[in-house]
Amino acid sequence: MARKNYSEEFRRQAVDLFETTPGATLAGIADDLGIARGTLAAWVKTYGTGSRTAAIGAAPPSGGRPESPAAKIARLEAELAAVKAEKTKIETEKRILRQAAKYFAGGDELVSRFQFVADHQDAFEVKRLCEVIEIARSSYYAWVAAAPAREERARADAVLAEKIRVVQDPKQGGDRAYGAPRVTAELNDDKPEGERVNHKRVARVMKAHGLAGIRLRRRVRTTVPDQTEEKFPDQLNRDFTATEPNQKYVGDITYLPLADGSNLYLATVIDCCSRKLAGWAVADHMRTSLVEDALKAARADRESLKGALFHSDHGSVYTSKDYAKLCRVFGVTQSMGAVGSSADNALAESFNATLKREVLAGAATFGDEADARRRVFRWATRYNTRRRHSWCGYLSPSTYEARRATTLQAAA
Repeated sequence: MARKNYSEEFRRQAVDLFETTPGATLAGIADDLGIARGTLAAWVKTYGTGSRTAAIGAAPPSGGRPESPAAKIARLEAELAAVKAEKTKIETEKRILRQAAKYFAGGDELVSRFQFVADHQDAFEVKRLCEVIEIARSSYYAWVAAAPAREERARADAVLAEKIRVVQDPKQGGDRAYGAPRVTAELNDDKPEGERVNHKRVARVMKAHGLAGIRLRRRVRTTVPDQTEEKFPDQLNRDFTATEPNQKYVGDITYLPLADGSNLYLATVIDCCSRKLAGWAVADHMRTSLVEDALKAARADRESLKGALFHSDHGSVYTSKDYAKLCRVFGVTQSMGAVGSSADNALAESFNATLKREVLAGAATFGDEADARRRVFRWATRYNTRRRHSWCGYLSPSTYEARRATTLQAAA
């Protein structure tokens, strides 16, 4: 369903996009943003500067020989082949990402990515796997080459872990309360220099094998946790579906790299029912106001968020007291996945990957801040109004919601 009211910021961004897009037409930009051509024309008249960016690489006026039937057929066949190849590429990426989600549930994320490639190299090309999960092939092959050394270290660590267990075993004269410093001292007692073990290695092995010493003394609370940090239980449980729009949302923050080495940051609020990007905000910081602006944008789009669930990670902005207060004001219930688990917020992670892949189109960075803001604005608006989403039966999220509402109304 088309929006009836647009903020002044939206109107100005639409006009800016029209004026700065080489070769753009009112109809083309209006279609991308899901508005009427006349509406955009009125905005241009009100907010426009009167200047337009010239088309780059525009084709010269036709005046040569007309295209022959054979040449036309060859061209169309080539275009069809390119479309089929792109479709195959997208389907392969979807399959890879679905299978990769469980590898990122915990532990070292980079190692998990390497392990995923190793486990699936018979089903997909290593090059394709590395591209989709964003690791360098050279790094992966270096990790593979280092496997024998890792295995040897793992065996040595297992032997050391058994020695630590002996040191901590009361039945063998040990002490279960021993932590890394005392265990290290016990292991190194009367040992020559070449047989001594480093305390950092002992601490690492104890952590890996769950051998932390028991705290026998009562802990004195000397540091009061920051009261701005609030934690909420996971009420989504990786169920990224909803029976109605405006029931469940997920959100995240992702960075937008700029050519000068700095970053912008994008915060999102995504509807689990239609996958609509109900709210979003871009800023040059990751303060709480960034995610607050995204939630406020979602409320403006939906008119009300009362009774909705919002799921995020444990980022400090989402656990802040100010953000929790805003959620309560809007009637939103907060939910959070496990610490360090990207799979618990896989829908938001997947959205971020899609946005960067399609907006950057293979480039490493955006040109500058203005370029990033314009391109994200255009893509995000088009994502809702025109981009066909597989989840929605290849309708755009806005069209999916509108048709769903019409169907329900007719059935009532």
